[in-house]
This record gives sequence, C-alpha cells and structure tokens, in this order.
Amino acid sequence: MTKTWLITGTSSGFGKELATIVAKDEDANLIATARNLNDLKYLDQFDQTKIIKSVVDVTNLDEIKKLSDDIKNSFGTVDVLVNNAGIGYFSTIEESDMEQVRYMFDVNVFGLANVTNEILPMMRDQKSGVIINLSSALALTTLPTMGFYSATKYAVEGYSDTLRQEVAKLGIQVMNVEPSGARTEWSGRSSMKSIPKIADYLQFSDSVSSVSDSVHDAPGDPKLIAKVIFDQVTTKKNLPKHLPLGEFAYNGSLSNLKNMVSEIEKNQSISLSTDD
Repeated sequence: MTKTWLITGTSSGFGKELATIVAKDEDANLIATARNLNDLKYLDQFDQTKIIKSVVDVTNLDEIKKLSDDIKNSFGTVDVLVNNAGIGYFSTIEESDMEQVRYMFDVNVFGLANVTNEILPMMRDQKSGVIINLSSALALTTLPTMGFYSATKYAVEGYSDTLRQEVAKLGIQVMNVEPSGARTEWSGRSSMKSIPKIADYLQFSDSVSSVSDSVHDAPGDPKLIAKVIFDQVTTKKNLPKHLPLGEFAYNGSLSNLKNMVSEIEKNQSISLSTDD
C-alpha cells in the first residue's frame, strides 16, 4: 500500500537524505518542502507523478494552508509527517540576542506545531498516521552556548510527549528522534550565533566562532540517520517514543537522566513532604 510522506526542511541534511530515500521507494509518495524551490532540484531525477515540491516557511500559516490544499488535491492525505525544519543558535544565555532566540522558537517549536495542526485532521479522519519530530541529543542533555537551542528542543519533547497521549487511541504514533551532531548545515548556514564578549564567558568564544567549521568533523552521518528513520517507519509496527542516534546522544542522555533520577530519589522525603 502506497504511503504518503510529508517532510519539512528538505533542502539539506537529514531532510534531503530522507526525501531522497522516500523518492526512490516505489510504494511512497513524497511531499518535500523548502524555503527555496531551487534547493529541491535534486528531486527532478525521480518520478514526478509521485512528488510534490513545495515552498513552505513553517512560520507562514498561509503557505502551510496552501500546502495542505495541494496535498488533498494530489494525494488525498498524509500518512507520515516528518517535522525536520529547524535552525540552531549558539551563544551564552546572558549574551543571547532575544530577537534571534524568538525566531528560533518560531521555527523549531511553533513552526513544527503549525504544520502538525494542519496535518492532524487528515490523520484523525483515517485513524492512522506517524508523526516524527526531529528533536536533538540536546533535548536530553545540554552543553554551554547551546542553552536556548536546547530549550526549543526540550519544548519539542514536552509537546510530543503530550501529543502522543492525546492521539494514542486514534491510531497515530509520535516518535522523537534525537540525533547527536551530524555532518549537516545545522551548525553552518542553518544557524545563528553571538560570540561571547563578556570576560567571564570568553572561555566559550572559540567554540562559538568555530562552530561552522566543525560541521565537517561531526561524527553523525546524515545518510545513516535518514535510513534509520525510514527503516523504523517502514518495518516497525510500534515505533519507539524516543530514538537517540549517535554515541553522544546515547551516552549523554543516559548519563543526564540517570543523574536526574538519582537526585530525585535522594530528595524523596522532601518531595513528598509538601502534600498534606
């Protein structure tokens, strides 16, 4: 049975690799979005009767509504939604540009919600669907200069965990994918940064200023990450709720969560003392 995939942010990185895999699949339709149509030319080599290429800024409700109408007219519905569009921001908390931070929240959190809200009625009508939200290892642990980026991904985690409960009886699954650093443009053209100038934070200046250069040295392979996502959707009946990918994501999240559990348990008597 042919499945229809909608993938946001397919101009590069995970989105591009996943869109390429889906475009090659004879049993799949693909809706690929980007903010610039020229960035989707790589899809011209595939069967165009099974592909919609669409200009969508996830912060633009009019563009999302038009996309929804195009989907209904062409394929009727969406079976798999992959919320991949997102941007990064690097700065210490105190020195962050709040205008840029708000824009990142608009893209990473509210943009994701905008697209999901438009697609959910289709999935509810058919009583089935898969929603994959690209979160981050930094939603399970944190690093200096990535605080506000982590905050957007922590928000995605809370949003997804709640949505999962609300749609559980409707045949809709929600999976969060939490990759480590990967060789994508996330820390390059898809990110913003403010280099520390306060003396107390100068120790972080080099890591912020060189973040764009480090993209090619990241351990994560976007092709392998995309393949894992595709394989999970196409071979698993019950998807994991959380899927950390990469050594840092796996080890970092386990360490952080184990420390949190230990601290909570240590303060059990205090926690329980506030109920009368």
